[in-house]
Amino acid sequence: MKVMEDYLKPTKFCDCDNQEIIDKAKELTKNDKTPKEMALSIFYFVRDQITFMMCGNDKASETLMKGHGDCSTKTNLQVALLRAVNIPARYHIASLRKECLKGIISKSLYKLFPDELSHHQWCECYLSEKWISCDTLFDKALTEAIYKKGIRTKEDIPTIDWDGEHDLNTMTKWMIQDKETLPSLDKLIIKAQREGEELPIENDQLEMIANQSNKYTDSMRKL
Repeated sequence: MKVMEDYLKPTKFCDCDNQEIIDKAKELTKNDKTPKEMALSIFYFVRDQITFMMCGNDKASETLMKGHGDCSTKTNLQVALLRAVNIPARYHIASLRKECLKGIISKSLYKLFPDELSHHQWCECYLSEKWISCDTLFDKALTEAIYKKGIRTKEDIPTIDWDGEHDLNTMTKWMIQDKETLPSLDKLIIKAQREGEELPIENDQLEMIANQSNKYTDSMRKL
């Protein structure tokens, strides 16, 4: 189907034709017999093995190599892995209140964010003739830590588990506007890069604050 072609092809940032992406997708799904099983294997790998940390605008293959990512890069990797095993996948875009990150990232980095995070993303894949949301944002170790510390409750984020049949979106509580779905993030990533260059802070200083924040986030997993 011509319409589905856009949800299967590689882009500059979603490099699902990268050999390491292809090899990892095949490795993850080698024992799976159905698209649903393959999507679940990919979901749990990206959710837990690609830990949540703030980062730059990386290609999917770069995120796979680094082993961590934020909403954009984790979603991008998930989409790439799905496409590599011929499962159509796309990006769902919404705006969120920045309170969704309070207590999860450092105070110094939190202050730099605008009140509205305008381009939050999560993955949707096409299974059983319908699009299904499968959000991998927070890894299990981090989620258990923020529950334990009282940063979030089960009312805030009821579950991070996905069954391959029903929508999973962990950030519903903080959503301002449900915007659109896209076959590619490339234009948004390029726009974000330009906006980042206009921030009233030097790149090396921003990188230092982000690294400190990631250490803060990672320390919670060890409690």
